[in-house]
Amino acid sequence: MGSASTLSLCSHSTVNFEFYRRKLGFGRDQALNSSYSSYVLLPISPSLYFSSSCSRSKCLQLKRVIVRASSSSSTGSRRSSSSRRVYKESQAQPPTLPVDQIASFVVPAGAFVVISFVLWKLVEKILQPKPARTSAEESKSTEGVKWFIAPGTNLLPGFGEKIERESKLRLNEFAKELRSFSIVDMSGRNFGNDGLIFLAESLAYNQTAEEVNFAANGITAEGLKAFDGILQSNIALKTLNLSGNAIGDEGAKCLCEILANNSGIQKLQLNSTGLGDEGAKAIGEMLKTNSTLRVVELNNNQIDYSGFSGLAGSLLENKSLQSLHLNGNYGGPLGAAALAKGLEGNKSLRELYLQGNSIGDEGVRALISGLSSRKGKLVLLDMANNSITARGAYHVAEYAKKSKSLLWLNLYMNDIKDEGAEKIAEALKENRSITNIDLGGNDIHAKGISALAEVLKDNSVITSLELGYNPIGPEGAKALAEVLKFHGNVKDLMLGWCQIGAKGAEAIADMLKYNSTISNLDLRANGLRDEGAICLARSLKVVNEALTTLNLGFNEIRDEGAFSIAQALKANEDVRLTSINLTSNFLTKLGQTALTDARDHVFEMTEKELAVMF
Repeated sequence: MGSASTLSLCSHSTVNFEFYRRKLGFGRDQALNSSYSSYVLLPISPSLYFSSSCSRSKCLQLKRVIVRASSSSSTGSRRSSSSRRVYKESQAQPPTLPVDQIASFVVPAGAFVVISFVLWKLVEKILQPKPARTSAEESKSTEGVKWFIAPGTNLLPGFGEKIERESKLRLNEFAKELRSFSIVDMSGRNFGNDGLIFLAESLAYNQTAEEVNFAANGITAEGLKAFDGILQSNIALKTLNLSGNAIGDEGAKCLCEILANNSGIQKLQLNSTGLGDEGAKAIGEMLKTNSTLRVVELNNNQIDYSGFSGLAGSLLENKSLQSLHLNGNYGGPLGAAALAKGLEGNKSLRELYLQGNSIGDEGVRALISGLSSRKGKLVLLDMANNSITARGAYHVAEYAKKSKSLLWLNLYMNDIKDEGAEKIAEALKENRSITNIDLGGNDIHAKGISALAEVLKDNSVITSLELGYNPIGPEGAKALAEVLKFHGNVKDLMLGWCQIGAKGAEAIADMLKYNSTISNLDLRANGLRDEGAICLARSLKVVNEALTTLNLGFNEIRDEGAFSIAQALKANEDVRLTSINLTSNFLTKLGQTALTDARDHVFEMTEKELAVMF
């Protein structure tokens, strides 16, 4: 007869399976496999294992804990009699548990606990959601990954194919742009040398793109070799921007060899590319043979006197270049003098940008000497931020007196002071070509501004006047406003950071009631406060058909000033303003709401959009 040992805390009592089968829902006709026994272990209190006596109730509890399924039906009577015997014995003396009996239930129980713990941890591992990775972890995991498509790149295992596939798709999209649009901006995409090789091939078969911007893409001198054989044959491309790529002198040399015989590109932009003197010399040699380029931009590089000399030499032979940008380099006085020699024999150059080259008064003198001797017509001269004083301003003024072609003169952020301003004013009395003049940041006071204002009584050519960053004060503002009431043709007047205060604002506001030319007025950072804003608001109530843009940022204006401006906008049924800037003031929600309501009112009454910024 097959039998199986059972675990019981009360002697060797067994449990009638017939009873528990009904409890578990088994029918009478359901038979269990007779070749093994089944156990059901339910959680029980630890006190059941170590109680000193086993009463009838406790034995019944144990019967519910451990169930045995026997293979023989004849054992039922024996189990019941055994149960009664155990109960009687338990009345006489406490049961004892031999060592082998203790082991018989401790070992299976311990094994069960271990297995249950392992299974539980396994289920927890499977079902528990993975924590979201932080952006820092994601960036760290992809650190050093390149998405270039060339073979041998160091992509992460399993991730490289995805990145390569995405990079190819992205480059294919860029290639489609090259074939579909005449102006394509691909700046800041970081596609590197390998991406440029791919896109350059598209340019070889493309005759659509006329302007392509490859700025800031991690391109080096090695990548520029991709243009070899392509730019020579492509005559559709007119503008090529490679600014912000560290191509250096080697890249410039490589590009110049390619462009020497190019007959398409008219504008080449190489700003902030790490060019030095050798690169500038290579560009100069290329300009001697290239007859297509009209604009060359070399701003913010490292070109010194030697590089300036190389470029100057090309000006003696080049007949097509019209605009040369050399802002933010290291030409100095010697570089300016070298350019002057080249300009003497050049007739084509129209625009010369020399901002931030520390050329000083001596450099200005040499440069103006060369410009005065040339037969070409210069229309734009930018000498901003060059440490020019009143002495240098004298040479500029002498040139301006005689020039009949100069349209734009920039002396921004120098140090000409009132004396230099007076010299420029004298030149402007005779000059009738300059339309835009920038004298901002030159430490000009009321005296110098008064001299310039007098010029405007007879000069109707100047349309843009930049005087910002000069401490002209209320007196300077008043002198200028008195003239501009009925004279001049100034359309853009910039007076930001001029310390005019509320008194100066009052003079400007009075001028606006009569002036019919000024369309753009900049009064930023003048300490106007509410008093000045209220004065300007009064002028806004008057119909002014010219003023469209008013900038009052950084003026310590509060809600009271904002309310006055809002009421003025509502009162003017034919307001022409399209933009009013009140950013960086002290407005609360009340002032902002008032301005917003005024904007909406203007739209409802005139159907014109008014941009209000605060």
